[in-house]
Amino acid sequence: MMKSKRKAWSRVKRDYELYLFLLPIVLIYVLFRYYPMYGVQIAFKDFSPSQGIWGSSWVGFQHFIDFFNAYNFWTIIKNTLSLSFLSLVFSFPAPIIIAIMLNQMMSKRFKKFIQTVIYAPHFISIVVLVGMMNVFLSPNSGIINHIITWFGGEPILFMADEDWFRPLYILSGVWQETGFATIIYLAALAGVNPELHEAATMDGANKWKRIWHVEIPGILPTIVILLILALGNIMSIGFEKAFLMQNDLNYATSNIIPTYVYELGIQKAQYSFSTAVGLFNSVINIILIVTVNRIAKKMTETSLW
Repeated sequence: MMKSKRKAWSRVKRDYELYLFLLPIVLIYVLFRYYPMYGVQIAFKDFSPSQGIWGSSWVGFQHFIDFFNAYNFWTIIKNTLSLSFLSLVFSFPAPIIIAIMLNQMMSKRFKKFIQTVIYAPHFISIVVLVGMMNVFLSPNSGIINHIITWFGGEPILFMADEDWFRPLYILSGVWQETGFATIIYLAALAGVNPELHEAATMDGANKWKRIWHVEIPGILPTIVILLILALGNIMSIGFEKAFLMQNDLNYATSNIIPTYVYELGIQKAQYSFSTAVGLFNSVINIILIVTVNRIAKKMTETSLW
């Protein structure tokens, strides 16, 4: 035991520069990820700012029970899950398909042009994106409604219609994030052995068969890992865009867990109750990522751990 400790310490002394590079990241995680967990205990207390975290009275699981018995509990869960699963269904395959298509392009100049065009939306902030949606989809001056009326239709209140909230949220997310997510799959495709393509070509495989039997199996571990992460965050929808798109007219479908936590915690100052809702959301995510990881490990022998 002592010898192993001495060897470990000698390695640290030998490579101390590398550990110094690692130190800022460790400090950031300790300060902004682990230290705030200290406040999670208010989910089990009737928190009062004047009494502080330790001085507030303990109520156990009462806030969780109140959330489960709330009149809008199932509506919020349904909105969150439906928006998450639909986003996953439409947004997850898109970068895979585009990466394979870009990898098949022969013209490098045209390939770089397409990559630049589809990467650019990622660098647009959520606030600007929702502002663009309000401008383009405006019933009076929006170009989309101008096209609809030009074909003889009636203007549509896209941003104020609860039936349009999910399609707009999902399609805008696909447009904004698909290009940047393609980078990972292009990097994975670059690691596929070219000799496999040559062998498949000599065996008479056409382009589609090479994609199906060479490229997709080559990037399958990357696909599985990213799918595990995506399913593990199925309950963690981005708060900013949902909140900015939300209004009184589409509230029935846009009210999801993140916006509900904001409404209770910030607007109504129900700190303990909102913390309990957020903690419930995090626990579900942990259960999902562990479950999906085990299933993926049994089925594909690829997993996060």
